[in-house]
Amino acid sequence: MAQFLVDRELTEEGPRRQGGVRPEAGGGAARGAVRTVRVNLAESPLTWLHARGHLNDRQFAAGERLRADWERAELAPSVTMRWDPVRIAGGEPGLTQSERQLAARRRFDGAIAAAGPGLADILWRVVCAGEGVPVAEKALAWPARSGKLVLELALDRVAGFYGVP
Repeated sequence: MAQFLVDRELTEEGPRRQGGVRPEAGGGAARGAVRTVRVNLAESPLTWLHARGHLNDRQFAAGERLRADWERAELAPSVTMRWDPVRIAGGEPGLTQSERQLAARRRFDGAIAAAGPGLADILWRVVCAGEGVPVAEKALAWPARSGKLVLELALDRVAGFYGVP
């Protein structure tokens, strides 16, 4: 799989989308050091399957929407309490940050419910937790090469929930 690496400036909201160039804010001596991070824009939990033709564009888009809602709702486990404010650029206009987070949680819960109880396990493991399909199959005690088919069915249902054309 090809990598598409880009250097991004780190800000309080995360990596800045414009190529690491900090806009001048007055005198150059008062500026702080610019911190950057290298980001692979082609990286995604579903990219490997999509790049090899195992998922169609609709299934891939549905998986990415589900993963985005997972991240916006901050549902991943954390080790310690985090007191830093959550900042997500964009989102639903007119909502506070907490309301955006709750809306993402409702969308995520609705998508998982639309997938169904038997399909939600592999969907969560591969899309949200980032496990490979073989690892998820072993964890769920499924036969080899069955997870890909079940994942495709789950992503079709999630695509219906999100209204992906």
